[in-house]
Amino acid sequence: MLEFNQWFFVLLANFLVLFFVLNAILFKPLAKVFKEREAATAGALDEAKLLTVKKEDAIAKMNAELMSAKNKAKEIFDSLREVGVARQKEMLSKAEAEAVEMIEKARKELQAEAEKARAALKADIEKLSEEIVSKLVKA
Repeated sequence: MLEFNQWFFVLLANFLVLFFVLNAILFKPLAKVFKEREAATAGALDEAKLLTVKKEDAIAKMNAELMSAKNKAKEIFDSLREVGVARQKEMLSKAEAEAVEMIEKARKELQAEAEKARAALKADIEKLSEEIVSKLVKA
C-alpha cells in the first residue's frame, strides 16, 4: 500500500531530481543521437534514390547511344554492301563483255581458218582433178 509519510516527499524529490538529471545527461543526448541517425538514414535514402535516378538516366543514355551506333553501323554496312554489289555487277558485266569479245574473236579466227582450209582444199581438189584427168588421159 501507498502511505503518505515523511519519506514520500523525499522519494518524490529524489525522483524529480533524478528525472531532470537523467533527462539532461542521458535522455536528451540519446534523443539527439536518434534524430541524427534518422536524419543520416533519410539523407542516405535520398542520396540512394538520386543515384538510382542518375543510374537509370545513364543507362537510358547509353542505350540510346548504343542504338544510334547500331543504326549508324547498319547504314555503313548497307552502303558498303550496295557499293560491293554495284562493283560486282560492274565486274560481271565487264567479264561478260570480255567473254563475248573473246568468243567473237574466236569465231572470226575459226571462220578465217575454215576459209583457208576451204581454199587449200579447192587448190588440192584442182590438183587432184588435174592428176586424175592426166592419169585418165594417159591410160
